[in-house]
Amino acid sequence: MIVRVSGEGQFRLPDEDADRLNELDNRAVAAVEQGDETGFRELWSQMLELVASDGNALDDEELVESDVILPPRDVTFAEATGEFTGDGLIPD
Repeated sequence: MIVRVSGEGQFRLPDEDADRLNELDNRAVAAVEQGDETGFRELWSQMLELVASDGNALDDEELVESDVILPPRDVTFAEATGEFTGDGLIPD
């Protein structure tokens, strides 16, 4: 799975991490829908950590279509309410 973090680049995430990222995404959607900014921040941090720790950064010259595009690291909660909705960033 190719994951782009807006403003940072692309990462090749092992397929076995796709379900974990999707689970975190679904939980982040629920936190946003409940107005739980603290919960969202924790889940968002976990999502970014998963991509950074398990993913391999792609070279900037390597052009690959992203399977998932994550908002920038510094996404505000107000911005998240427009992005973390419905099926989330990763459709089930």
